Amino acid sequence: MHTRAMLLALAPAALAAQSLPMPRAVKAAYAAGTRSRDGNPGAKLWQNHARYEITISIAPPDRRVSGTERITYTNNSPDTLASLVIRLFPNFHRPGAPRGNGTSEESLTSGVHITSFAVNGQAQPWDDDPSFFTWQPVPLPAGLVPHQSVELAFDWYYDLSKRAGREGMIDSTTCYVAYFYPRVAVYDDYNGWDRMDHAGHEFYSDFNDYDVTVKAPANFVVWGTGTLTNAALLLQPGPLARYQASFASDTTIHVATGAELHAGQVTAADAVNGWHFTAGNVPDVAFGLSDHYDWDAASVVVDDAAGRRASVQAAYNDTAADFHQMVRFGRHALDFLSHQWPGVPYPYEKTTEFQGGAGMEYPMMANDDSYANPAFAQFVAAHEIAHTYMPFYMGINETRYAFMDEGWATAFEYLINRLDMGVDSATALFQRFRVNGWAHSTSPLQDLPVITPADALTGPAYGINAYGKPALGYLALKDMLGDDVFRKCLHAYMQRWNGRHPTPWDFFYTFSDAARRPLDWFWTNWYFGGGYIDLAVRSVTRTSRGYAVAVENVGGLDAPFDLVVTFADGASRRLRQTAAVWQRDGRRTSVVVRTGKVVRSVSADGGIWVDADTTNNTWRRP
Repeated sequence: MHTRAMLLALAPAALAAQSLPMPRAVKAAYAAGTRSRDGNPGAKLWQNHARYEITISIAPPDRRVSGTERITYTNNSPDTLASLVIRLFPNFHRPGAPRGNGTSEESLTSGVHITSFAVNGQAQPWDDDPSFFTWQPVPLPAGLVPHQSVELAFDWYYDLSKRAGREGMIDSTTCYVAYFYPRVAVYDDYNGWDRMDHAGHEFYSDFNDYDVTVKAPANFVVWGTGTLTNAALLLQPGPLARYQASFASDTTIHVATGAELHAGQVTAADAVNGWHFTAGNVPDVAFGLSDHYDWDAASVVVDDAAGRRASVQAAYNDTAADFHQMVRFGRHALDFLSHQWPGVPYPYEKTTEFQGGAGMEYPMMANDDSYANPAFAQFVAAHEIAHTYMPFYMGINETRYAFMDEGWATAFEYLINRLDMGVDSATALFQRFRVNGWAHSTSPLQDLPVITPADALTGPAYGINAYGKPALGYLALKDMLGDDVFRKCLHAYMQRWNGRHPTPWDFFYTFSDAARRPLDWFWTNWYFGGGYIDLAVRSVTRTSRGYAVAVENVGGLDAPFDLVVTFADGASRRLRQTAAVWQRDGRRTSVVVRTGKVVRSVSADGGIWVDADTTNNTWRRP
């Protein structure tokens, strides 16, 4: 008997006992009671926390960022920590640092320089070990026992990269400052210390509280994560009034222009202004500053029950035509994400779209390029804002499991594009931008399981496993479960795990639990298997009530499809087949077409689930 048929023959209790392949370390976390196989956080789940008080100074065109910080780190684990792991992300730019892709001379810097380090007020030597780059172990004078805190103090500096990517100099007096401060790496219940090198992909951070002051010269504006607490001290009366009005405005307000900044009409006249931001329970902070960017703002209701509005701001060079519409794009994205998919009120107070060059997300911020096509600019903005939910709200380890954030943002981008562009145009864009490269490639790197740790992937394997393929899996599940059940499952996952660190198994188990049906066959096929999409219509047989159409799953991936039946009289019919048709037998299925007409041809049409070989998709009457 085929494996899937055997599973279906099992009693419900046996089905519930099915388990997905699982790494030993993750299995140990479930055994320890920190996670539960019903998809709920375990009774013994814990996670560590820190409070960061940071002050940095920067005065473009000087690229140097100088900082001082105090970290209060609390050990909520059951383990005594003899040492900590400190993250130094700007060392990604040091010569010799591990990188997923190449680099240029303009991107290189000397990295982070720690000028002082103290533990609980006592100065400690800093061993700048050249064998480490973006993380470094730091022994403690005394072990940090469970439920106790340690205070760390750093003074440091580094130079921004001349060539802006996710961070760095955008022009001579505009820069984006991200991943800029020494931080304690994540210590969790299934992986211990996060010692993965940052090689240019994604990140993993604890939920922390931040109090950050960015010191910048007069006539510079600073945009950043969190609440700007001292706007009344920083802004002159006109810009201040417009800024404050934007928090209740549905229409875009021009808070300030680059010309006004140049004329000294925006910020306080002090030689240096300290822009003070606070943010609670967020995984990171980032900041952009410029002395000539325009500043637009408005807001949108994101929580109807509470009447809560979120601010939408844009900072950009006046020459960027698409950014003149960016506040409108941002409002639309927040409205869609809050009310439709995922349909969870935007969890933060604001989002700021900053013109840079990366297409990269940060809590409450995005560093986006400018595009000649405003529709594409809107598409990119929606994708980056969607990342608010995954990874930031959910605390995902995106370095290891990028499909848990990029895959969801890609799925949400398609759903919002269906509304904005129409189904046909959204489908064509998704096929071209997210799927075709994988579907038409024969590289063995393209067919690795999605669950493969992302830090072990390179080249095309990363792109499809992080973005397109998992998004297709999520959308196939939505298609199979229906919107109501899928929404119920998605909301259960987000309610149970926001503010925590879910693994893929927590996600899989939660969906199966909330759907009240076994889904291990689906997870195994889409996320643990190495298949691809290739369906073949093998035969069409006349029966007493119509026709039986035999479809083979040549590629092995359980994709939905439409069976397009064309009759001899020229009429046609589409019969929708969800991924459920493959549950019993993953290799073949038979679709019954009830009709008294003569069938001329039958085709399998996957839509966004692009078929790798369309030569076998159609049967025609001889």
